[in-house]
Amino acid sequence: MSILDQIIATKREEVAAAKARVSVSQLEKQGYFARACHSLAMSLVQPASTGIIAEFKRKSPSKGIINDSMGVDEVTRGYVAAGAACLSVLTDTEYFGGTYADFDLARRTNPNTPILRKDFMVDEYQIVEAKSMGADVVLLIAAALSPAEIKTLGTLARSLGMETLLEVHDQEELDRSLGDYISVVGVNNRNLKNFSEQNVEASKVLADKIPAQFVKVSESCISGPEIIKDLKGFGYRGFLIGESFMKTSNPGQALTDFLKQ
Repeated sequence: MSILDQIIATKREEVAAAKARVSVSQLEKQGYFARACHSLAMSLVQPASTGIIAEFKRKSPSKGIINDSMGVDEVTRGYVAAGAACLSVLTDTEYFGGTYADFDLARRTNPNTPILRKDFMVDEYQIVEAKSMGADVVLLIAAALSPAEIKTLGTLARSLGMETLLEVHDQEELDRSLGDYISVVGVNNRNLKNFSEQNVEASKVLADKIPAQFVKVSESCISGPEIIKDLKGFGYRGFLIGESFMKTSNPGQALTDFLKQ
């Protein structure tokens, strides 16, 4: 069983427990459910956009603790001040140390910035939950979902005013997963079966395979500004980076310094 398989199995158990605690109809009446969403796609394609999707990430299955000493409010505020086009906040607790409280605080701290709910979405319940949490974007991971599941979850997200970031890491996943319910396609440069480090070659290989109507994002393994300059030449408008910033003592300043380069 791969790490991804383990995470998905755990997630299905968590969702079942959440459904028993709070119903869909309750979610639709609480939190930010009635709020209008910000557009990730529009944020990324604006001429002045940095394209940076800056992530708050405490730990990962492969790296262990990355940074558990800083608050999500301080980090995300610093990211936005530095010029992040979007924020990514993890809500998976067991494997990544994220919480729903983290997302809530990030939302309250940064009301005018698009925020991606970074989690392993396997059920329609989580899409409704994301809307009530104040998410603008949800992540759908092709390696963890069937084409039918992607269509169901993506269609629901769009009907609720949210955008979907579809994550793929090879052409097979890309070919079976696209639809008009997808706004942004992200290429994960990391192997999700074992979370091993790779490089941005996957993004380059898939660049011209992604149809022009989708905004292209490169995820993970982006270690320096020169990589972003290179990827822009392949048509990428977004760049999801977390670990490089989070492993420093001041992630917001790290993003500022990154952008100056």
